[in-house]
Parts: sequence; structure tokens; C-alpha cells
Amino acid sequence: MIRLIDGAAVAQRLTMPRAIAIVREAMIALSNGETRQTLRSIIDLDAGRMFGIMPGAMGPGRTFGAKLLGIFPENADRGLQSHQGLIILFDPETGVPVAGIDAAEVTAIRTAAASALATDVLARRDATRLAIIGTGEQAHTHARGMAAVRPIADIRIWGRSHAKAEALATALAAELGVAATAHAGVADTVAGADIICTVSGTHDPVLFSDMVADGTHINLVGSSRAGPREIDDALVLRSRFIADYRAGVLVQGGEFLHARDAGLVDDSHVVGEIGEVLAGRLAGREHAGQITAYKSLGHVVQDLACGWALYQDG
Repeated sequence: MIRLIDGAAVAQRLTMPRAIAIVREAMIALSNGETRQTLRSIIDLDAGRMFGIMPGAMGPGRTFGAKLLGIFPENADRGLQSHQGLIILFDPETGVPVAGIDAAEVTAIRTAAASALATDVLARRDATRLAIIGTGEQAHTHARGMAAVRPIADIRIWGRSHAKAEALATALAAELGVAATAHAGVADTVAGADIICTVSGTHDPVLFSDMVADGTHINLVGSSRAGPREIDDALVLRSRFIADYRAGVLVQGGEFLHARDAGLVDDSHVVGEIGEVLAGRLAGREHAGQITAYKSLGHVVQDLACGWALYQDG
């Protein structure tokens, strides 16, 4: 019998500290070549909507499965998450499907957990000021993730809807006990930031190199395919650019691809994967004044690892 695990159960049991620990092991395994996956396949629907399929396997004797995901950007206006779908898990010994898990909640949490891991090894140790570009579910979970790895004292938020940015600031201030404010422009939002999370749905850059101070760490999350990009070429060029999965970024990392197509960088600019940094095989931040960028596409190993942990809870 297939066990169904709904979003409420995921939110209750997949806490941010737990997700960070699970995703850490999954990303190291990915960079070690222990897991197997194909690049996500995306079918464009209508009105900017998409359907994505992400299959993978965690390795010998471990679960395999897929995430089936619909992306509906307008869902925020309906009070729904923009990502909707299921993670399907199979028993590694029999091949029997054993679980269907709410993909929206897992995606929101595991993506932020991965960014938190990247921030922990790439951001300066004294980083306390956070800027968030975007106001959706990833904005909220990324604030939680950053607060789990750094003593965040100040959060500044920008979104296309100032009302949504203000509502998010109020919610985060109450939840995290920190100063949180909404701002009218991106440049003002990121001024003085130590950590920037771009979690927008933009197609064209909203964050530009001249807005970003030396020593900043950036989590690039909003674009998960070739085409859309959240930062300009000059900022890509300035950054020590680290991927969640290098092979994926070389094909689907919108910001990197635009800079490469412009002739500003080549494939060597993607210096490696966050799993290599976590495993101690690759240097993260090399000096305090360096800009570091973590390009997150999101990978099914994160979903499978989190889903299997939830399934094993019983």
C-alpha cells in the first residue's frame, strides 16, 4: 500500500535543522558520484506554467523515484504554493512504490536547507545582515534557513508587491525575533547586506553588480532553467561561482549561461559543487572580500533523501 504524506505532516516533521542534516548528506553523495539522476525535464504549459519531471536514485540498496511537479506562478494570489506535485518513492529491494509525498512542502524546505548549507560554508562567519529578493514561499523558508546557520539580526525584503513584502517582513519579525523591513527598491534592500537570497520569478536580472559589496554571499535560487536569470553578467564574473550540481548548471544555469554566451566566462568559472566544499575537497570562500555565489537548481536527490526520511518515520 502506498503511504501518502501530506503537506501538514511534512511541515511538522521536516524541520529546518533536520532538513539541513539530510540535504548535507545527499549533496555530498551527489558530488561523490554515489547517486544517479538525469537533468530535469520541463514541459511548458500555458501562461508561464510548467510541468517538471525529476527522476533519480540514491544508490545501491537505497530508494529511487521521481518528483512530478507543476509550477503555477499565479498560485500565490490564490493562497497556494507555486510548486505543486508529488514525490514518488520506491522500495529499493522490491521496486514496489511505497510513498507519495507532498512535493510543494518538501521543495520549499529542502531548497532553503541547501542554501543554508551553502551559506554556512561560503558566507563570512560574521554575516548578520540578510537581504531577500522575492516574497513567495521560498523567501519565507530561506529566512528560516539563513537564521539556522548565522546569527541574523536584520532582514530586508523586496518584491514586486510591496504589500506582500511588508506582510512577509511582519511574519518573519514575529517568527524569528529579528528586525525585518520591506523596501521599495532592490538597491536599497541589498545595501550593506552580508547574505543575499534571490528567490524571485523574474526572467531578467533584478540584482546588478554595482549594487553588491565585496564580501557578500549570494544564493541564486529563483531560476531553475536556461533563460531566466536573476543577476547580471558582471556579477557572475565577480563571483566565485559554485553549483549545486555542476553538470546541471552548465546546461540549465541561466545566469552562468548568459555570461558564457556573452563570452565573459567559460565552463571553468563554475569552480565546483557545494557537495565538494562540504566534503572538504574544494575551498569555499577564499578571502573576506570575495563575492561567493551558490547556484541552486534543485535536485531530486534532495527530495528523495528528505522523502525517505519522512517515510521511515512510520
